[in-house]
This record gives sequence, structure tokens and C-alpha cells, in this order.
Amino acid sequence: MSKGWESKSVEEQQNVAAMPKPVIKGNVSDDAEKKRRVQALAMQRERILSERTASPHRRSALSAALIDIEEKLSELGWTLHL
Repeated sequence: MSKGWESKSVEEQQNVAAMPKPVIKGNVSDDAEKKRRVQALAMQRERILSERTASPHRRSALSAALIDIEEKLSELGWTLHL
């Protein structure tokens, strides 16, 4: 009996998670999500900048990743603060 109950609970949780979330422009949750995304990208950028390597292939990959992250940040309105 407990197996059936657990599977129904899991199925219900999956259905709730699969439901589309309402998107409202200017919503506080949208602003918070944007802020979290900018923060995550900025942290990735800092990690890439802190890496040191002698491998030219690795440096090339890091450079490409840095360019991609900075493009995403600029799309979100982020600017470099010196």
C-alpha cells in the first residue's frame, strides 16, 4: 500500500513541476530570476578569469567561454564595475 501512495506523490510532484509558470512582465520574481542569472554568470566569469593554464588549447577554450558569458551578461544589462 505504501508503494502506491509514494508513486502517486511522485507523479503529482512531477505534474506540478511540469506545469508552465506564469510569466508577467515586471514581476518581482522575474527581477529576482534576472538578478540570480546575472550573479551566476558573473561568478562563472570570475572563475574563468582566475584560472591559469599553460595549455594554448585550454586558454582558447577559456577565452571563448569568457566571450560567451560576457555576451550573455550584456544582454541582461550587466556592465563591468571597475
